[in-house]
Amino acid sequence: HNFILVCFTRSLSITTPEQMIEKAKGETAYLPCKFTLSPEDQGPLDIEWLISPADNQKVDQVIILYSGDKIYDDYYPDLKGRVHFTSNDLKSGDASINVTNLQLSDIGTYQCKVKKAPGVANKKIQLVVLVKPSGTRCYVDGSEEIGSDFKLKCEPKEGSLPLQYEWQKLSDSQKMPTSWLAEMTLSVISVKNASSEYSGTYSCTVRNRVGSDQCLLRLNVVPPSNKAGLIAGAIIGTLLALVLIGLIIFCCHKKRREEKYEKEVHHDIREDVPPPKSRTSTARSYIGSNHSSLGSMSPSNMEGYSKTQYNQVPSEDFERTPQSPTLPPAKVAAPNLSRMGAIPVMIPAQSKDGSIV
Repeated sequence: HNFILVCFTRSLSITTPEQMIEKAKGETAYLPCKFTLSPEDQGPLDIEWLISPADNQKVDQVIILYSGDKIYDDYYPDLKGRVHFTSNDLKSGDASINVTNLQLSDIGTYQCKVKKAPGVANKKIQLVVLVKPSGTRCYVDGSEEIGSDFKLKCEPKEGSLPLQYEWQKLSDSQKMPTSWLAEMTLSVISVKNASSEYSGTYSCTVRNRVGSDQCLLRLNVVPPSNKAGLIAGAIIGTLLALVLIGLIIFCCHKKRREEKYEKEVHHDIREDVPPPKSRTSTARSYIGSNHSSLGSMSPSNMEGYSKTQYNQVPSEDFERTPQSPTLPPAKVAAPNLSRMGAIPVMIPAQSKDGSIV
């Protein structure tokens, strides 16, 4: 019975050898699986591809299946829409597939199974997805001064290991300094006691098994700078800036105080000044005061006072000049003098010729 099973197995064979395939991320991987049939293989043809993920935490998963002259590829979500048979006629003996837009999650062992009763065969292919070096940056770590020590660095943003580095000088004699030769294949070159001869343009090429990338670096070794002078200049500049800021703040504060003082003084003046009197009210008050004075005089004094007062009627010039009118001495009657506390004095009467009566 065992002998018969071996014979059946040999009747259908996969001619593609087991192998390992390396491809870059984003590319398409061609996984071959070609087979031959014998006259004894008369059953229906079934083709099945499975994946054993590299993390070994998942069991084998079917990724694509051919059975009953139909293709089924909606099994494995991570590869949905990215796995296809390469042949339109699988019965011709080609069960190879393409895996497009490769991702790191596609790494694993792929198994091709072909069955046409009584024949059965299978082969395994190891798929490795690598990342090409990309985003490589070259730069100088340190001060590019004569006599100083610094480093030339070459760093790719991404790239699968192992990575290989190669430095080259592109300018002048295109000859690398002798002291650098031991580090030309490293990502970092340590420069000791730099000289002006090191100046020039350098390139760094990064490679792995699926691709390469390159960056350029311009090195300019210059005489040492006057660091003390630079520090002193920076301090003086900072102090001057602080003084200037202080002056601006002081002037703004002083101006605000002056404006505030002017507003307060102006407000006080407006409150103390009475509203201007009209011509009519001024004339009335003036005449009224004269009437009160006239009322306190005797008939004997009216003649002289009235002549004087009616000559003093306020005019336009009087209103323009805020001065009190100068009134002649008024003659006050005796009863009024008594009320005011005056002391009566006897004065002898005189005749027209000057004799005392």
